[in-house]
Amino acid sequence: MASVFTRIIDGELPGRFVWQDDTVVAFLTIEPIRPGHVLVVPRAEVDHWVDLDPATWARVAEVSRTIGHAVREAMGAPRVGQMIAGFEVPHVHVHVFPAEDLGDLSFERVDRTPDPALVDDAAERIRASLRAAGHADHVPA
Repeated sequence: MASVFTRIIDGELPGRFVWQDDTVVAFLTIEPIRPGHVLVVPRAEVDHWVDLDPATWARVAEVSRTIGHAVREAMGAPRVGQMIAGFEVPHVHVHVFPAEDLGDLSFERVDRTPDPALVDDAAERIRASLRAAGHADHVPA
């Protein structure tokens, strides 16, 4: 059975995409630590990040960095956190999110019922930042 992320990538489930290319996608999580929390996910359904082929891992890292710049600018964050946990979905994903302090590096701060309008706004702000940085080819309309 396909992972929930594969189902989002394939369009079976909705997703607020901010990045799409042949190897990697990025979309906002439905349970953010902070508004603007993005998941960077390879299209290949691999459970653990150390099992990705080196080229795919390099692309995940590169896109995570690009998304991090966009999140920092779009959300006005002093820092951008990044985590790989991999417990909740058996499909590699990198969490990229705005951070104010060390406490933001905790899944205990997850908002299980975020306001959809705020998530939509964060997604559009991140898309706009990516477009302004020259990445329009990878930003969905």
